[in-house]
Amino acid sequence: MSQHAEQLQCGCKGIRSCLVCEKERKINLSIDKCSRKIHYFCDLCNKAFEESKNEDHPNHQGKPLEFPGIFIQRDFLSLEEESDILKHIYQSPFVESQSGRRKQDYGPKVNFKRKKVKSELFTGLPNFSKPLYERMTSIEILKDFKPVEQCNLEYVPERGASIDPHYDDFWLWGERLVTLNLGSDTVLCMTSSECPDVSVHVPMCRRSLIVVYGPARHTWMHGIHRCDITDRRIAITFRELSAEFQPGGEKEEVGRNLLDIALTFEGVSVGSMKEL
Repeated sequence: MSQHAEQLQCGCKGIRSCLVCEKERKINLSIDKCSRKIHYFCDLCNKAFEESKNEDHPNHQGKPLEFPGIFIQRDFLSLEEESDILKHIYQSPFVESQSGRRKQDYGPKVNFKRKKVKSELFTGLPNFSKPLYERMTSIEILKDFKPVEQCNLEYVPERGASIDPHYDDFWLWGERLVTLNLGSDTVLCMTSSECPDVSVHVPMCRRSLIVVYGPARHTWMHGIHRCDITDRRIAITFRELSAEFQPGGEKEEVGRNLLDIALTFEGVSVGSMKEL
């Protein structure tokens, strides 16, 4: 049976939920629409606009909001390249994750609470990602980007897949979060305690590359609402090491070892290793 046709299962824990477990528990949660005043981000202006709807550039309306820390490269992949990558991804098993998602991990085992990282089972990034890495580093903002972890997340509307607003870890992961968006369009919803009534909606177009850095990385949380998943979507997210694991940092040697493994591009996902 193909992974596209597998029976829907739930990996939710604690307060997280998806359509699968909500049905089992016979609860009916409303679709999680954004409750804040929406500002739509324009990657051509690098500003967000308070509009009644997302207007095409340059026909923006409303008061602009400066929003540094987002870079978008549209059409980073061709349709043929996207199809080929998706074939590679679905050759490996997924594991159930929170809030209706499924995932494949290519990275070290990390305990963020205890600040411990283990590389014994880390085999590197997957082979199909090598040309992606080479193309990324041809972009000015990513010319020195060295990914040490790759996470493939699958979102489907049948599961009510979403991800709650959050910050990615700052201890291990570095300045730039790089995501390749495959399969369908969606919206990255940015929220901050410094602007409690505002949300910024960043377009994540199919086959685009999105870099989150600076204030958008450190001041604003990011999430994806269930209502913004309208078709199957795969997010490939690459993360780099923090300064502590970079040359001159306290854990430089650990970081060097992780990068040496990552950039072999001979990796097997955690789910695949469990099947061996």
